[in-house]
Amino acid sequence: MTTPPHTPDSPASAAAENSPAPVPAPAAAPASGASQAPAGQAPASGAAPAGKPMSIPVRAAVPGAGGKPKVVKPPPVTGPWRFATLLIAPHRLGFFSAMVVLVAASFWWLAVQADRSFGVLGLSATLAPITTHAAVMVFGFMPLFFSGFLFTAGPRWLGVPPHKPTKTAPCVVLQTAGWLLWLAGAHTHAGVALAGMALALAGLAWMVALFWQLIFASQEEDRVHGKTVGYGGIVGVLSLGGALLALLAQRQDLALLLVRTGLWGFIVVTYVAVAHRMIPFFTSNVLPMIQIWRPFWVLWLMLAVCAWQALALWVQALLAPGAWWTALALALEAAAGGVLLWLAIVWGLVQSLKIRLLAMLHVGFVWLGLTMAYGALARGLLLFSGHDVLGLGPLHLLAMGFLGSIMLAMVTRVSCGHSGRALVADSSVWTLFWVFQLAVIVRTVAAIDSAPIWLMFVTALIWTVVMTIWSLRFGNWYGRPRSDGKPG
Repeated sequence: MTTPPHTPDSPASAAAENSPAPVPAPAAAPASGASQAPAGQAPASGAAPAGKPMSIPVRAAVPGAGGKPKVVKPPPVTGPWRFATLLIAPHRLGFFSAMVVLVAASFWWLAVQADRSFGVLGLSATLAPITTHAAVMVFGFMPLFFSGFLFTAGPRWLGVPPHKPTKTAPCVVLQTAGWLLWLAGAHTHAGVALAGMALALAGLAWMVALFWQLIFASQEEDRVHGKTVGYGGIVGVLSLGGALLALLAQRQDLALLLVRTGLWGFIVVTYVAVAHRMIPFFTSNVLPMIQIWRPFWVLWLMLAVCAWQALALWVQALLAPGAWWTALALALEAAAGGVLLWLAIVWGLVQSLKIRLLAMLHVGFVWLGLTMAYGALARGLLLFSGHDVLGLGPLHLLAMGFLGSIMLAMVTRVSCGHSGRALVADSSVWTLFWVFQLAVIVRTVAAIDSAPIWLMFVTALIWTVVMTIWSLRFGNWYGRPRSDGKPG
């Protein structure tokens, strides 16, 4: 199977899949002193046709060795950072706003963990910190990153004109303002926090509606990935709306359950749809020996895992089933983990390790299989010991390992491609990525029963340092012109 050529300027989307075929270059002019025979005839050896003068093409001398022109690259375009530049392309405002919320949430959680571990701040809370943390980490920055990616790649997937950035900006601004209010209200007044969540809900609903406009306008035969993301968005709006109602009713337990439903039914569903479409495509572009292999049964399997996990949350919360349920869940998660780890290898995990940016995507996907396997281990220990030994370890393998790692990889890729830079992970990004993997491991250890509480602070510190450095680096690009002078 042939694949489209990979270009340094390709965005993190299937743009090349929908690009027209390149126009072949014109045939080279005949060499000086050579005759050109009519079609179907061999030219006379070293002689012009009888009765006709020899035609010798005259060409200007071309500088450079071998007659080849020298390619002179234009100097990189530089310019001041301007807020107005964020409105040039959808990914700029979406990614920048996501990073603002991400850094704010990271420093807030670091302060909470410092207070828990060392009692240095004396923070008071109007909402349970676990609820505040879960809501902003699931619905805060992730949908904002989605807006930047999906309003860039989505139109190419669906074969429709994109929305203007000014059309998508209001839903981004609403969500950003809403989640910043949510964090502020968590320690000042519950009404401020709930007002912030209401704003974020309005912005999310607006964003999902705009994406469905693209789906409805599409005439493409294959709209599976787009529709999957669209349905996931609906689940996200319903989950966040339900969480808001639960908090108004002072049911933080139910709100937390709905947030985790949104995690599996919205965030992870969107991730697996994008992973199914993009990871094989990116891999085949960079590694020619790897062909695009993404049968739809793989997507259905990953979506079934998401549906099972969301269902399991409600069954465990409402029915409190016994050992038979734990054994069933263990078997299903172990099987799913094995298949997903096999899929990671089939998609080129080992081969990808030679190319940093590609390796970041593949390593991130491996965490999804490890999440299932570790979840099965947690259930096995529960059956054996009668209590939950691994705690929230499986949840954070998913949220930090899978979602966080792929977020770093995909946003880095889009940011490089759409800023006119080479699609590479330089040494600073590569180092940040592996330091982040350390944070995933520390958080998993911190979740184990009887682990020292200061490990939570260490995890929050590593997370905050990595995300802040990464956000400052790429956030600086979004408000400046592309380095190659192209629009976008």
